[in-house]
Amino acid sequence: MGDCNSCPSRESCKKDSSDCGVKINPNNKIKNVIGIMSGKGGVGKSTVSVMIAKILRKKGYSVGIMDADVMGPSIGRLTGLGGKQAYGTEEGILPILTDDGIKVISLNFMIEDENQPVVWRGALLSGCVTQFWSDVLWGELDYLIIDMPPGTGDITLTLMQSVPLTGVIMVSIPQDMVSMIVSKSINMAKKLNIKVYGVIENMSYAICPHCDEKIKFHDDRNLKSFISQNDIELLSELPMNSNLAEIAEQGYDSISEDIYKLFDNVIKVIEKD
Repeated sequence: MGDCNSCPSRESCKKDSSDCGVKINPNNKIKNVIGIMSGKGGVGKSTVSVMIAKILRKKGYSVGIMDADVMGPSIGRLTGLGGKQAYGTEEGILPILTDDGIKVISLNFMIEDENQPVVWRGALLSGCVTQFWSDVLWGELDYLIIDMPPGTGDITLTLMQSVPLTGVIMVSIPQDMVSMIVSKSINMAKKLNIKVYGVIENMSYAICPHCDEKIKFHDDRNLKSFISQNDIELLSELPMNSNLAEIAEQGYDSISEDIYKLFDNVIKVIEKD
């Protein structure tokens, strides 16, 4: 086990060091670890993870992204690193750098064909994501963004117990069923004494291309009820937007400043911590 003094969660951690399951790599100095969670897949969690990392990097922070969604790894393509291969040294695994200097690790960087499934049982998958924390040479980072697996299963639990998360951000979409599942993830984090910064509602509305009117597809009362019941902050509402949906093909240069501004409050909350 590592020294508590080098752990990002040392200020908020209530565990005795002898009971701690977190391994700290002495080669790494990571100040903040932010988990991006969702109750289910397909809500834009990976896109949000990369957007947050890109904005933090633009602000001058040193940033890494861990693709812990090992059953559906997409961070490689979203960061323009599809097809790249990661390599190891005697000291550990080397992450791959994006053009703007973000360090990235993903299971897809370790297999020959990213289109092939990883047919592993839960214990192997859980071991893989903990190695992304303990064995990757992240070096000095201001922020490590973790694209978490969807749901509240074994891999998510292992991450929450083995990685010193500073806090988590939830990603949802405006559907009652999804909100109910996201509530499970929120309650899981709270039970494990992990800070929940708030929720980002993706696909919240559309902008009419003719009159710029904001068109809502669902009743706002459901969102207000969800926020109230879970006692969390609504950090941002993101529109259904072709630029966001096609980031992997078009790149981040295609994203308008209006979209980036929608993350202002998200970044402010992260920086405040």
